[in-house]
Amino acid sequence: MRGAKSATWIAGAIAIALSATACGGSSGGSGAQAGFVRANWGDPQNPLEPANTNEVLGGKVLDQIFMNLKEYDPKTGEAKNAAAESIETTDAQNFTIKIKKGLKFSNGEALTAKSFVDAWNYAALATNKQKNAYFFSDIEGYDKTSPEDGKPTAQTLSGLKVVDDTTFTVKLSKKFGTWPVRLGYKAFAPLPKLFFDKHEEYLKKPVGNGPYAVESYERGKLMKLVPNEHYAGVHKPKNKGVLLQVFTDSNAAYAALQAGNLDVDDDIPAEQIKNAKTDLKGNYFTQPAGIYQAVTFPFYKEEWNKPGMEKVRKGISMAIDRKSITDKIYNGTRTPMVDLTSPVLGEANGYDKNICGDVCTYNPTEAKKLIEEGGGIPGGKLTISYNADKDSHKQWADAACNSINKALGNDNVCVGNPVGTFGDFRNQITKGEMNGPFRAGWQMDYPHIENFLTPLYKTGASSNDGKWSNKEFDKLMDDAAAETDIKKATDIYKQAEKIVIQDAVNIPLFYQNGTVGWSENVSDVALNPFSVPVFSDIKVKG
Repeated sequence: MRGAKSATWIAGAIAIALSATACGGSSGGSGAQAGFVRANWGDPQNPLEPANTNEVLGGKVLDQIFMNLKEYDPKTGEAKNAAAESIETTDAQNFTIKIKKGLKFSNGEALTAKSFVDAWNYAALATNKQKNAYFFSDIEGYDKTSPEDGKPTAQTLSGLKVVDDTTFTVKLSKKFGTWPVRLGYKAFAPLPKLFFDKHEEYLKKPVGNGPYAVESYERGKLMKLVPNEHYAGVHKPKNKGVLLQVFTDSNAAYAALQAGNLDVDDDIPAEQIKNAKTDLKGNYFTQPAGIYQAVTFPFYKEEWNKPGMEKVRKGISMAIDRKSITDKIYNGTRTPMVDLTSPVLGEANGYDKNICGDVCTYNPTEAKKLIEEGGGIPGGKLTISYNADKDSHKQWADAACNSINKALGNDNVCVGNPVGTFGDFRNQITKGEMNGPFRAGWQMDYPHIENFLTPLYKTGASSNDGKWSNKEFDKLMDDAAAETDIKKATDIYKQAEKIVIQDAVNIPLFYQNGTVGWSENVSDVALNPFSVPVFSDIKVKG
């Protein structure tokens, strides 16, 4: 997303004083509420509509307030049935889905098969302008609800049929063997009638079916989550709730954690990592996560997409000394990328440490040669844009520019370009307003190579922010999806990945570990493979 979670994306706003950031918490802090976990957070880009959220701050909330057909095991990442009783198919194209009986939304409304079908139809209808609509493009009828040109000629997907209150069927436009794995991604969440009947009311206080319910939200300050009394899943909260506190500076959040005014911080500043374990008296750990940082290019700008520019893009990638950046800035919590997925997938799900080759290898001499052969940096000036509300982005962007400048023998070619808040940054990207390379972090939506390719690189995909398009890549992705043998499908996905790498569509930088620190006020803190705290398991002392 988390694209691009999914990633896609890590955020906040411009630094403010610590005294202005303490906006609530559990016992021991300013505005404390006994039994509540106080956690670091930042305002999402958009209101919390599941199919319109493709960044991590909104995703963090959706993970707590919705239970999908499937969910991803917090330890292994394995896709397991959640709201689904069963998902069956005999041909990888026609699926029968049965949901568990007796499910309810947090407002007491019954959750039925129609709750999923209505939600998916809403997401797929072009006039609703949902950022994650592309995830429904595999369902038959999407070409009518979201045509490439013109207005929709259908309001609903022909491939969705409600059979009864607990059963619905899905017909895909073509075979897609790993399609059920997607169904834990929050774009596929069910929606209550409130969403459709009183949309503005829903947006002010979203209603879901997950472990927690939204009790209140004041933008820029605090979201209060409380246990959902109607939740029927296996992750029942072991606390009285979660207070998601908006911090606009990661160092301020860290200071609040040290002072006992915050309980959980999963965005430890880069400059604090080296001493975090000591500072927090051992209440800190880091682990691999399905997250990476990269830089992508605006292919909608002719100067970055003309013949020969693939050499320039590759040269820029080879001019960056990733190891020095990860060693000096991140103290071992980042690892230079060697593919476009994540080591947490393992080889079975598509990770390949040998696939990136020279594109990911620091070679300043070859880098300069390639850039010159490709016609040079457009305009002689290279800017790497990033959201300015996270200090560590400035650190790596400046370090990358220094490495590029050193390779080119000119200290004035590359500069970092800070762009306001995360929301400002994402809005410029969404509108296609980037003139040069920009940060493109990704947090997986589900643990499979397909999720690291389709949303980011397929023509017209939801998180294809650079607007790159390649027919050969698209065909391979279709071929892989149609393959019912998982191993064979994974091999085809890797062929498609090679095309992205060789065209230097983006600059893979480093895999990102999840990091988390916690106060003496809580225990049982863990991160899932997406680097999100498992809030339901956290216990509050006293």
